[in-house]
Amino acid sequence: MAVFEYRGILVGTGKQVKGVRDAENAKALRMALRKDGVLLTVATEGKAAEAKAKRNLKIFEFMGRPSTSDVAVLTRQLATLVGAGIPLFESLNALIEQIENEQLKRALTQVREQVREGTSFAKALEAHPTAFPPLYVNMVRAGEASGTLTQVLQRLTQFMESQAKLKGKVTSALAYPILMAIIGTTLVSILMIAVVPNVTTIFASMDQALPWYTALLIATSDFMAGYWWLLLTSLGLGIYLFRRWRRTPKGKMRWDIFMLKVPIFGKVVLMLSIARFARTLATLLASGVALLTAMDIVSNVLGNAALEKVVIEAIGSIREGQSIAEPLKRSGRFPPIVTHMITIGEKSGQLEGMLESVANAYDTEVENRVQILTSLLEPLIIVMMGGIVGFIAVSILMPLIQMSSFAG
Repeated sequence: MAVFEYRGILVGTGKQVKGVRDAENAKALRMALRKDGVLLTVATEGKAAEAKAKRNLKIFEFMGRPSTSDVAVLTRQLATLVGAGIPLFESLNALIEQIENEQLKRALTQVREQVREGTSFAKALEAHPTAFPPLYVNMVRAGEASGTLTQVLQRLTQFMESQAKLKGKVTSALAYPILMAIIGTTLVSILMIAVVPNVTTIFASMDQALPWYTALLIATSDFMAGYWWLLLTSLGLGIYLFRRWRRTPKGKMRWDIFMLKVPIFGKVVLMLSIARFARTLATLLASGVALLTAMDIVSNVLGNAALEKVVIEAIGSIREGQSIAEPLKRSGRFPPIVTHMITIGEKSGQLEGMLESVANAYDTEVENRVQILTSLLEPLIIVMMGGIVGFIAVSILMPLIQMSSFAG
């Protein structure tokens, strides 16, 4: 049975539809779609479909992976279907029909076909790392091996939903201050480039020295109006060079170490990474993934090179028979309370529970700190923008007031 990418017209409404569907041949596809009320117009299969899939894969990688929420919804529905006793292939088939995200639908269609051919579910998912990261694949593999796929899928859903929830809270909390900063910077730039030069031309006829702050304003405005292209070019080049340096191993390490040391914000970055470490490791271990494999996966999801190095070094120490907590404590990167709770968890056999407690505590702490930071950032940005606008107003008005007094 072949896989077709098709386009058609919905009978009755004339609406154009497209999708992916398997059929014996083009004729069978046409008949199947006709039963669904779709008039087939274009069908791509075989080598043409494969070439198109490769092009779509490049676009897929460029656009980025489907959102965590999309994959979480898919996983929850799959857990429900599999838990109800529906075979995996039939469950995947039912899900494909209702997925709206085209990239995710395409990936799951290919997974379904591999499962039909006898490939394990985890192996099929492994071919689509953009949609299903190593953490997802390894948990599914452990669930298949232990016969607990339904429970593993449920844990995966909870994990992804908690990560998406925390990310959403942090993003929404920071969105307003960032938007205010962007709007304020744009308005000040417009004032300096378009408004101030027109107003300050009146000072050219003054036969007296201008206040230093007015002279500074005029010089700054003239520079911005005359060399705005140079400022934008320098900004763009600076961002490009920084991102290029940031992608190098040495640059990534230095930047991530710097981020951990930044006052106030560094603490939030550290807590976010530790919460991700604890929750990911707890989820993997609870799903039956081996400790060393779980640690290796965790090292790739921390998002901070300095902490990733600590976890990688810890893997070597664990292989030599040491506990998890000892190398983490020795690094000095992990807070004592975290390593202490991990030690207790290892000794009591409740490591997963302790890690969950650490993750919950740090998630809550991150939310609280972000709320405090945003509550401080908003008035700070307002004061800064007000100060700049006030400086511009005073620099313009004071010479005018002096002119009026001399005229009087």
